[in-house]
Amino acid sequence: MAKEIVDNKKEVQEQLIEKLISVRRVTKVVKGGKNMRFSALVVVGDGKGRVGYASAKAREVPDAVKKASEKAKRSMMRVSLMDGRTIRCDVNAKIGAGHVFLRTAGAGTGVIAGGPMRSIFDALGVKDIVSKSVGSRTYHNVVRATFEALKMTVSPKHIAAKLGKKFNDIVERRYAGKGNTGESK
Repeated sequence: MAKEIVDNKKEVQEQLIEKLISVRRVTKVVKGGKNMRFSALVVVGDGKGRVGYASAKAREVPDAVKKASEKAKRSMMRVSLMDGRTIRCDVNAKIGAGHVFLRTAGAGTGVIAGGPMRSIFDALGVKDIVSKSVGSRTYHNVVRATFEALKMTVSPKHIAAKLGKKFNDIVERRYAGKGNTGESK
């Protein structure tokens, strides 16, 4: 039975999508000369609504990428997706000088994003979204701002629980007279 659990964990880890955002050479000047290392920024997701990111340093590039991906797997968070293809509401977030705007999109729109944001949405499993990054183009700021914006998206079930009401009461008011219930599949 313990072997089955280990096999299941390996299967789950094999299904994760790893996206390398950037690799940079970092040099530190010390008394004996220069100490050169590599910094890697990695995004990891399962393609079904869970995603995480991390940065790590090591003496070699593969070691830095491996360390960053392990840290990213430990810091994964769940994002509520509507119909499994787009975010639930329009959000924006600002971290440092990086400002990002995320908008829901209709079916068939595709991922309209550039740079590190596209990698995040691919790992997350988002199929339709419109996004814009304004201000800083630093990869770390854009990734952190995107994750901050994704944290702001909440599902109607979460809102209903927070308000102490039933899910159907929240959905009925939101979609009153529009002919759909708003429930995701």
